[in-house]
Amino acid sequence: MPPADSSTPSNQPHGAKAIAPGLHLIATPIGAARDITLRALDLLAGCDVLVAEDTRSLRRLMEIHGLTVGGRPLLAYHDHNGSQMRPKVMGYLQEGKSVLYASEAGTPLVADPGYQLTRAAIAEGYALHSAPGPSALLAALTVAGLPSDRFTFLGFAPSQAGARRKFLQEAGTIQATLVFY
Repeated sequence: MPPADSSTPSNQPHGAKAIAPGLHLIATPIGAARDITLRALDLLAGCDVLVAEDTRSLRRLMEIHGLTVGGRPLLAYHDHNGSQMRPKVMGYLQEGKSVLYASEAGTPLVADPGYQLTRAAIAEGYALHSAPGPSALLAALTVAGLPSDRFTFLGFAPSQAGARRKFLQEAGTIQATLVFY
C-alpha cells in the first residue's frame, strides 16, 4: 500500500492530527446532533473519503458542526448499492486513503449495511478503526429498567407472521434481557 498523503483538508479542526489510512467507522447521533463525539468530528473533518448510509443526513450533520465536504468524495453506501460501491471503496483503501463510514444513526454495523464493507476491508488486510459513540441499543437498555448485566441483541424480527412467531418463540428461551429493533 502506498503511504497516505499527510496533507489535511482546510476544514480540519485546529490541532487535529492527520488521519491514518484505513476504514474508520464513526457512530452518529441518534436524535440530537450534539451527541456526536469530538473524535468523530475530527474524523469527519480529516478523512480523505466520506462514505455514508445516507449522504443527505451526513451533509446536514457536518453542516450543523461547521464542517464541509470540500473536494472530498462523498459516497452513498446502503443495502441497495453495497455490492456496486464496495469495489470503489476498496479502491480508495488500496490507494492508502483514510475512508470514513457513517451509518444513518447510532453505531455502525449494528443492524446496518456497513457489515459487508468491513468484512471486505478485513479480507483485503486494510486497517479498521472504530470511534465509539451513540448506540440505540445501549440507550434503550439504560432507560428500560431491566437487568443489564446480561442481555442479548436480536436486531429486527422477521416481517412474515410465521417466521416472526418462530423467531419470538426461540427468543423466549434466552435467559437474559432481550433487545429488539
